[in-house]
Amino acid sequence: MIYFDKNRKMLMESEYRYNLQDVEEAHLYREMFPYVEIPKCTFNQRVNPIDPPEEMWITDTTFRDGQQSRAPYTPNQVVDLYKLLHRLGGPNGKIRQSEFFLYSDRDLEAMHKCQDLGYAYPEITGWIRAHRKDFELAKSLGLKECGILVSSSDYHIFNKLKKTRKQAMDDYLAIVREAIAVGIKPRCHFEDITRADFYGFVVPFANELYNISKESGVPLKIRACDTLGYGIPYSGASLPRSIPGIIYGLRIYAGFPSEQLEWHGHNDFYKAVVNAATAWLYGASSVNCSLLGIGERTGNTPLEAMVIEYAQLRGTLDGMDTTVIRDIAEYYERELKYEIPPKTPYVGAEFNTTQAGIHADGLLKDEEIYNIFDTEKLLKSPPGITITATSGAAGIAMWAGQNLYIGEKLSKDDPRVLKLNDWVKKQYDQGRVTVIGTKELIDAAAELGI
Repeated sequence: MIYFDKNRKMLMESEYRYNLQDVEEAHLYREMFPYVEIPKCTFNQRVNPIDPPEEMWITDTTFRDGQQSRAPYTPNQVVDLYKLLHRLGGPNGKIRQSEFFLYSDRDLEAMHKCQDLGYAYPEITGWIRAHRKDFELAKSLGLKECGILVSSSDYHIFNKLKKTRKQAMDDYLAIVREAIAVGIKPRCHFEDITRADFYGFVVPFANELYNISKESGVPLKIRACDTLGYGIPYSGASLPRSIPGIIYGLRIYAGFPSEQLEWHGHNDFYKAVVNAATAWLYGASSVNCSLLGIGERTGNTPLEAMVIEYAQLRGTLDGMDTTVIRDIAEYYERELKYEIPPKTPYVGAEFNTTQAGIHADGLLKDEEIYNIFDTEKLLKSPPGITITATSGAAGIAMWAGQNLYIGEKLSKDDPRVLKLNDWVKKQYDQGRVTVIGTKELIDAAAELGI
């Protein structure tokens, strides 16, 4: 079939129709995933074009996947965090949705309290088991969309569900039709897509979902779930790990438009952020994240990271309020007693703090030399200095301007700075190896009369 693609403004060939390959034995890609060795990153040099969607946004899973690796949030804590998500996402709803569990009385109380706030964004969606009574429950709660698990790799189909591919697909399609009949828009979570037979199962299944969507008029969504973080962003990487290949295939061969595609990644191989950004670049409108990246095992894609990534890719925040990121970090530490590693980008207490005197000297002369952007304006986090043996007079000057003579820009030749610097040097000359804390320095300055 040849058709004219209005978006690409060119004739496109679409003659391939992938049929389900109902294999007798599980295809586990053993050469790529040997298990007793590190997984292999393979290439076939099939390069997909970068083709970002017209609109991109973020969805949130803090109250679903984000609760699977920590103590459950109380209903009031959920409300507080939901309010912060609303503020962060801004009036244009760039944080489009937030998904909730619907199982316990605590879950329902939290959801009702958030519904009562009346926010358009983030839209509250559910995550439910594939049972009619759960669909009916979601409908009765006023939810329009719910996530449904449709595991896609043979690891899950054969080894967990103990089914064939055809049996799994038939069951999934029946569940989707039942959800639509009840009045729920399904969001199909293709679990473990980065170990699935993409053209033998994923695309044929997606084709059937596309047909259901077209027949019913209900815009079904596909959430491509990189359950174990195997996704690879590199151009020319081979399936099933290739994110460009996955997004391209779901769009071109399964027919799903960008606004019905979502990426959900994990950070097992330190690629959660770059993988989510890659999904955006190759055509998925939505990336699913959690606050601070808290989630199963190594966690999900950090939501605050994708806010910054969005601005880098689009050149605008589109109404998102990045100063709320500091409020979120402080809430986790103050109210939830959650310890954020101090060097964590954007949210750690020391993410833009230096110990090196040469860096402090540069910051004193021009903050842009050693600061990633105006972190005080955008994140309510001015660059800081930790005093060590290598801080020097420049470091002391910067520290004193932030802690002793607030607002005053001190020179490293200032007598007060030199006096305190001599005290610091003496500490390390006498064998000290630890960082000197703020209170200790303030006490020392008082003793020195400066």
